[in-house]
Amino acid sequence: MTAFLTSADLLERNRKWSESTRVQDPEFFKRLAAQQKPRFLWIGCSDSRVPANQIIGLSPGEVFVHRNVSNIAHPTDVNLMSVLEYAVDVLQVSEVLLVGHYGCGGVHAALSGRLPGIADFWLEPIRELRRKRAMHLVGLEGRALEDRICELNVAEQVSVLAHSGIVQSAWERGQKLLIHGWIYSLDDGVIKDLGVTRDSAT
Repeated sequence: MTAFLTSADLLERNRKWSESTRVQDPEFFKRLAAQQKPRFLWIGCSDSRVPANQIIGLSPGEVFVHRNVSNIAHPTDVNLMSVLEYAVDVLQVSEVLLVGHYGCGGVHAALSGRLPGIADFWLEPIRELRRKRAMHLVGLEGRALEDRICELNVAEQVSVLAHSGIVQSAWERGQKLLIHGWIYSLDDGVIKDLGVTRDSAT
C-alpha cells in the first residue's frame, strides 16, 4: 500500500520504471528529450485521483499539463497564465482541455464554509458561482448540488480562458485554438464533454 511507501521507495520505483521502459523501448527517452510538441494543454484539478496523461491514454510529451485546486482559471494567476501563454504562443497547442471532476474536494470545501488562509481566497470564485447561478440550483443539495457546481465551474473557467488576452490575441491572428470543457467521473473513469467548447467564432 502507498501509505507505507517512503521517498526512498519512490526513487527505487523510478529506477525500476526507467530500466523497464528502456528495455521495452530503447529509444523512448531519446525521443522524449528531442522535442516537446504537444497538441493539447490540459488544465485540471490537482486531485491525485485525476492523472491527466493516464486517463486520456497519452504518453509523456503528448499533453502539456497545468493543475490547481478545483481547476480554477484566475485571470490574475501568473502561474496559470504563463503556462497558457507558453502553450499557445510557443508550443502552438491547438486544443485546451479544461477538465473538472465530480466529487471535487475543493468544491465541497468552498460550499461547506470558510477555510483558513490562501485556500479560502482561491476558492471564492466557486462560492461566487453558486450565488450567481442560484436560480439554476434550486432543489439541489448534497452531492447533487456539488456535482452541478463542478459542471458549472468548468463552463465558467472555459469562459474565463476564452476572454483572456492570450487566447483573444491568438484568435485575432488566425491561430486555430479550441477550448473544451470536460468533466471526469471518479466512479467509472469516463470523461464527459459538457458542450461548452469555444473557438474564435463563438
